[in-house]
Amino acid sequence: MSAKPERVPDFVSRFASWDSFLAVLTIAVIVYALLAVENFASVFNISQAIAGVSERALIVLPMVLLIIAREIDLSVGSILALTSVAFGMLIRQGAPLLLAIPLTLLAGGICGAFNGMLVTKLGLPSLVVTLGTMAMFRGIAYILLGSDSINEFPDSFLDFGIDTLGSSPLPETIVLFLLLAPIFAIALQKMPIGRRIYAIGGNPDAARYSGIRLARTVFGLFVTSGVVCAAAGMVYTARLANARANNAVGIELDVITIALLGGISVFGGRGRLTGVLWALLLVATIRNVLGLLQIGGDAQGTVIGLLLIVSLLASNAAERIFASARTWFFKTKTGE
Repeated sequence: MSAKPERVPDFVSRFASWDSFLAVLTIAVIVYALLAVENFASVFNISQAIAGVSERALIVLPMVLLIIAREIDLSVGSILALTSVAFGMLIRQGAPLLLAIPLTLLAGGICGAFNGMLVTKLGLPSLVVTLGTMAMFRGIAYILLGSDSINEFPDSFLDFGIDTLGSSPLPETIVLFLLLAPIFAIALQKMPIGRRIYAIGGNPDAARYSGIRLARTVFGLFVTSGVVCAAAGMVYTARLANARANNAVGIELDVITIALLGGISVFGGRGRLTGVLWALLLVATIRNVLGLLQIGGDAQGTVIGLLLIVSLLASNAAERIFASARTWFFKTKTGE
């Protein structure tokens, strides 16, 4: 009789969290879609839904690290578009894939380094810097290609954009995310770089006095963001079989919404990738369901914007509620 009450507080302490609430909400939305939305459960639809979130899944990984470090990158969609155009132009000029891919990743890294230099060397706020480069990078893409598009790519590259893994519904475009997500999670939760990122976001002055090289760490995060955006640009190009300067317009809203909805604090220093993965699945499911219900892109953008506002309001309030619940059960357990 005495063992059961002892386990209750431990159970509450473990599961009374925003991550758990988000998991329950996501599962509930998926169950609703399975039961009430026609064609949601089809293999083709599931494959398309996963493929459609491939670029967002990639870009949210470095975005999480930046927000935890009290920074942000609004230029991710523009870097994606610019590197997509750069990749397409390299292919059109006859460059082989083995050369075009690393050069495109290098171009993304240069874009990220430009952002990082302005933030770390000149001390400018990343919000303002990346708001400016968001327009600048996409403008460069328009200068390079104009309103044209590049649609001719090697068959092996196009196959990557449409093929699935064997007989499973998993598209090949999600593989890069499946490879990178554990690396980012381990780096953030288990390695010294993760502790430095949390320290910078928690208290930059204290982190600086403790010997952490803030500028180098933040600069590295922006370069990482640029490289990952370039990879996402090539995934986007393979999936849609075109490179255009207006690719991925507005994708930064989705990425930031996923990060904040996943429990990453907008004030920095707090959050984990676990909740972000649930938020990614939730946003992907909502977008897919809205599409199946013939609800257009503008309305979908409205829903994502509302999710962003709700995530800002609800996550902090929910954490206080969960903390109160854990405290109450702890006092119950100890008899205080």
